Amino acid sequence: MQRVIILGAGVSGLVAAIELEKAGYAPTILEATDRVGGRVKSDIVNGYPTDHGFQVLLTAYPEAQRYLDYTKLDLIRFSPGSVIFKNGKPCRIGDPLRDFSFLWSTLSANIGSAQDKLRILKLSQQLRKKRVEAIFHSVEKSTLSYLQDFGLSSRIIHDFFQPFFAGIYLEEDLDTSSRMFEFVYKMFSTGHAAIPLAGMQSIPDHLAARLKNTTIRFHSAVQLLDGNTIILASGETMTAKHIIVSIDPGELVKQQEQGVQKWKSCYNLYFEASKSVLNDAIIGLVPGKDILVNNFHFLDDVFGNKGGPTLSVTVVKDYELSDQELQARVKQELHKHCGIETGKMLKMYHIKKALPDISSVRYAPTAEQAQLSAGVYCCGDYLSNGSLNAAMTSGRVAAELVIGS
Repeated sequence: MQRVIILGAGVSGLVAAIELEKAGYAPTILEATDRVGGRVKSDIVNGYPTDHGFQVLLTAYPEAQRYLDYTKLDLIRFSPGSVIFKNGKPCRIGDPLRDFSFLWSTLSANIGSAQDKLRILKLSQQLRKKRVEAIFHSVEKSTLSYLQDFGLSSRIIHDFFQPFFAGIYLEEDLDTSSRMFEFVYKMFSTGHAAIPLAGMQSIPDHLAARLKNTTIRFHSAVQLLDGNTIILASGETMTAKHIIVSIDPGELVKQQEQGVQKWKSCYNLYFEASKSVLNDAIIGLVPGKDILVNNFHFLDDVFGNKGGPTLSVTVVKDYELSDQELQARVKQELHKHCGIETGKMLKMYHIKKALPDISSVRYAPTAEQAQLSAGVYCCGDYLSNGSLNAAMTSGRVAAELVIGS
């Protein structure tokens, strides 16, 4: 069997290895860090798993259902809604079709009009029925234009859709493709947002545990890829008939013609807190043009009280502040808008490559997109859409190209 080397042990690279093993290959994965996961990693802080950037698994993802055993991940589901802090007051809204307890609070919430809420119900029903294939063949427009064209008011867009989807897209103008909106909305409507009991790191760990004939070499950073020759940072040289690049090619690939991939960034801050103001595994949102805090949740609400009240906060807006100024600003906003008393900051992650910045999205990369040169293939969510589902899809596509070559 011909030699296959995969660069990167992120989700897409691990899925590629799974598919290659099914076809009889025994690939080698070169991973620069000390563990699998790529952009899906977790640490343990204050007794809780702290993910590198707030992420959830949408259980309706088709590719996740293909590759993950949800029972082994011990998934904790978030409630199908959010708590919006508007003018200092919490408004609890959600999907009463999946959790009836949201019915009255959603109807009475000062978030949008009654007509908005009826239109959201109509939107949910339409997207539940719409096939994923049809979504990714729809005419593209910005998410903002899509919502406006659907007849939703500027008030409901400002109070709910902008803060909620800014946390998903990592951009607050809702310029992201309407295809991505429909896909994500459908996934939320037909499944659950969940986190494994041990954190999101469990997902790549689970994928890696499925590998039986794959060698993973950690601390093996690649410096250059020239044709089918790999040059490691250590100076070691390796060659292979087939190479799958599951990391951002960037300046790695010699004479690359695809250009440099643009990325969206965010900050994820973890604080000690006096107590939870949510008292549920649910997301808190803070709408407002000049507010840095986008979303937050309490780890003790999600994982149980392991180390006292602990808060996770996401910031997606651009700003010109030092780390200390950012921390102070976030603490001030949480107190002013949400009544949250925070203590010591436990951890802060600046995720510079949090999501790929893609103007036009598709479900899966084409064969042309996934081939860099003869015998060299690439995979990663940047090829199609920024999601865990896309990362898995691209890994499968790259492996299929190797197998079929």
